[in-house]
Amino acid sequence: MSRPIVLDTNVVLDLLIFSDPATPPLEAALAAGELQWIATPVMREELARVLAYPHIVGRLAYYQLGAADVLAAFDRQAQLVEVAPKAPMSCKDPDDQKFIDLAVAHQAPLLSKDHAVLKLRKRLTLHGVPVVTHYRALPTLEATP
Repeated sequence: MSRPIVLDTNVVLDLLIFSDPATPPLEAALAAGELQWIATPVMREELARVLAYPHIVGRLAYYQLGAADVLAAFDRQAQLVEVAPKAPMSCKDPDDQKFIDLAVAHQAPLLSKDHAVLKLRKRLTLHGVPVVTHYRALPTLEATP
């Protein structure tokens, strides 16, 4: 049975554009169906907005990708779910709240390198949400109930 996982936008960029050398365990777990990437339409909208940032546009060109390519990959890999209700904890960065809310609502690990999210790691763990910062930690998630 696949386990849901929430990916923040920076992780999505690493996965879909930058071919970060640390992403193969994530790619493998998603491809094998061990993990199911869940996201909301709002998260997709944020990704589309980020893909228009000038420094990202330059990186897309370097990798010979367009925003449409990245959004199509998102659509193929992410399972869209409803926006989650507000979690019991608030993130200092309101742009990150949607990831926290979704992870708490689905009791899903949150893969993030965002400093504001990492500050909530203890509180999220108490609510059953492991915050994972390194893709290499993914195999340990499979054993987590």
